[in-house]
Amino acid sequence: MGNFTMRRISKLTRVAVGVASLGLVATACGGTSGESGGGDSKDRGVAIAYDVGGKGDQSFNDAAYAGLTKAKDEYGYTTADIEPTEGETDADKEQRLASLAKQGYNPVIGVGFAYTLAMKAVAPKYPDTTFGIVDSVVEGKNVASLVFAEEQASYLAGVAAAKATKSDIVGFVGGVDVPLIHKFEAGYKQGVQDTNPKVKVLSQYLTQTAEEGGFSSPDKGKAAAEGQIEKKADVLYAAAGLSGQGVIEAAAKAKVWAIGVDSDQYKQAALAPYKNYILTSALKDVGGAVYALSKSVHDGKPLTGTQTFDLKVNGVGLSESNPEYAKIPGLEDAVNKAKEGIDDGSIKVKTE
Repeated sequence: MGNFTMRRISKLTRVAVGVASLGLVATACGGTSGESGGGDSKDRGVAIAYDVGGKGDQSFNDAAYAGLTKAKDEYGYTTADIEPTEGETDADKEQRLASLAKQGYNPVIGVGFAYTLAMKAVAPKYPDTTFGIVDSVVEGKNVASLVFAEEQASYLAGVAAAKATKSDIVGFVGGVDVPLIHKFEAGYKQGVQDTNPKVKVLSQYLTQTAEEGGFSSPDKGKAAAEGQIEKKADVLYAAAGLSGQGVIEAAAKAKVWAIGVDSDQYKQAALAPYKNYILTSALKDVGGAVYALSKSVHDGKPLTGTQTFDLKVNGVGLSESNPEYAKIPGLEDAVNKAKEGIDDGSIKVKTE
């Protein structure tokens, strides 16, 4: 179907994540799988294989699980979600995806760019199964590449940070130094500088590779945040998966603002002790993308090709859950103006 931008498919996911855990069953490909529903392979629907950090990250993976849950509740079929294992290889990921396809799950979704090579190897072997991959583009007649305009949401986060800072110093913490996270940093910096060129942005990446724990180590995130706070940063934006929880904790302890990512982290129960210091979150509707692909397969019209979720289709955005968000002078107006500029093309957001 080629490259095209999705029509409006859903509002930004506001499904509560971190819901009651499913029964755990051992899998042949490592990790554990939550399986919900019943019946034979004909009753099996969407299955997701998690990225580093797994379910419970209060961010990226939990958003994917919210989409799976919505599809399961709507269609009443069996679903599966499988955790990654420590130090796993691409061969392990291939085995995981192949196992799900063999069991009859459809679609099978790899959550994260780490599944790129595995998806390329497995999808051609199961032409009757629709595969999805989040945050990467894989060519294939039966593959849907679910990608997002993270730079646009991050631009809005930068606008908010520039309006909220009192020290004129803000921070960015990236989980892993890879092109995907560069999009978050680039958009954030541009949003800050377009709003107030006097504001300085401190940037730090936790690791060079995911295997070093950049997306799965709250302690690393906390240490990075504490370093930026010592340098007078009073608004911190983390694009770091589970590690971002450490950034939020450090910000709350220092009574400065944190900006969440992917999900509306102000609303998440696990982060409730720190919620008063979560100014906003740069939203990425991973759950909506998972649900959209699931619905297309259920309807007999499976999506394939590159599916782009941007601001125009509510695929990304900025949360407004914290009441303090509306109290900061000029913040809402500046963010709304930025949204209009991105939508009408007068603001071109950088990705690097």
